[in-house]
Amino acid sequence: MSVAPISRRTLLKGMGVTMALPWLNAMAPLRGWGAGPTPETKPLRFAALYMANGALMPDWTPKQTGRDFELSPTLAPLADFKKDLLVLTQLWNAATNTGDGHYVKTGGWLTSTTITRTTGSNICAGNTSVDQLMAKHVGNLTPLASLELGIEPPSTGVDTNVGFTQLYGAHISWATPTSPLAKEINPKLAFDRLFRSTAAAARTGGPDNDLSVLDIVANDARRLEKKLGYADRQKLNEYFESVRSVERRIEFDRKRKTGENLEDQLVRAEIERLGRTVDLYSDPARVSERRDNHGEQVRLMLDIMALAFWSDATRVSTFMFGNSVSGRNFSFLETGLGSHHENSHHENKDEKKQRYQKINQWHAAQAAYFLGKLRGYQEGDGNVLDNSMVLFGAGMSDGNAHSPHNLPLILAGRGGGSLAPGRHLTYEKDHPMANLHLGLLRRMGVKADRFADSTGELAGLNDPAFAGQT
Repeated sequence: MSVAPISRRTLLKGMGVTMALPWLNAMAPLRGWGAGPTPETKPLRFAALYMANGALMPDWTPKQTGRDFELSPTLAPLADFKKDLLVLTQLWNAATNTGDGHYVKTGGWLTSTTITRTTGSNICAGNTSVDQLMAKHVGNLTPLASLELGIEPPSTGVDTNVGFTQLYGAHISWATPTSPLAKEINPKLAFDRLFRSTAAAARTGGPDNDLSVLDIVANDARRLEKKLGYADRQKLNEYFESVRSVERRIEFDRKRKTGENLEDQLVRAEIERLGRTVDLYSDPARVSERRDNHGEQVRLMLDIMALAFWSDATRVSTFMFGNSVSGRNFSFLETGLGSHHENSHHENKDEKKQRYQKINQWHAAQAAYFLGKLRGYQEGDGNVLDNSMVLFGAGMSDGNAHSPHNLPLILAGRGGGSLAPGRHLTYEKDHPMANLHLGLLRRMGVKADRFADSTGELAGLNDPAFAGQT
């Protein structure tokens, strides 16, 4: 039976729901949402996963360079993805070398510029972030130009220790030098951004807001399935199951707001002992404060980002594991592990360094989870990870020194064939991270001669024989 081709722009629609679809064989050749009749190559995606408070570099950095490297203890959770990784050593952000702690490192991670010191609302990052330059170039091809996600709500006070507004610590994406993009921290609202017509409608509720998006588009889905071959129907069912799984987990989390288990009661008792009044269940912004929920909330957000890439709902996304100076308690991993920020100031004490390394290792495991999702989504003769560039790391190295030198950075994926992963690359000391940004911009099709303090495109990203520079 011959199968009629369908447009890459095909949507499933229902009352208040618009669902983008993954690539199907019937859509070949791939086309973007705004593409004309010229065939387009498979869509290339960019994701940035930001880890607050730096990393313990001796446990992060592999000892060998080139292809014959062994993953370090901190990066061990990424073992299944070694062939998909470029570990980048000795890159730095010169513009953040001001000695002013965390905020300049976070605000400048994707801009390679120095933020303006202010305690008010006149914030300025000095540049548009690299992800948003990409979004301006390819955002017209997808329903969402970009997707910004996180875990912690922004703080609006002033850090009097360094004289910066804490707003800087909650943003890595800048639409303009003075316009940071707010990140969504609630999984339900992030999910609704992908599949419901407007976030505003999802927030206010409605007769269909409690229905599964799959139930709402069921009639449209049945009509589409009649046009598809067997393999495409199987892929569509796999996509629906992934969407349903995320929906169920979000709903399970929402229902838990009406009751508490014993561990939740202990958390509440500790908060009340400290003299704080917090409702851990009614306020979406507080959902991340539940000690037993942090890992699940992170993975829900990463699942949503992966679905956004798989369905081509967006090609640009960022995720913040935590804000600058994040003091999140990681005792949910191990009793007594304590605060992320406190352990990052390890004072060269072995016990604190061990706790710091375990927290870094947990973040690497979450990055591995995200890469696994992308690699599991088939796309033509490859997978979504093959057609992605995933940057994972931090804006400082050793959190104890707030150092902008030798940043912990990993680039994962094959960039649609423009990257040759499976290597540890070491550059000369204090090589501009902006060179990496310039290379990523060009791979996304952005015509750029320079980016901030770049001196040229980062060498060796697509050269399998390259191991570094001295």
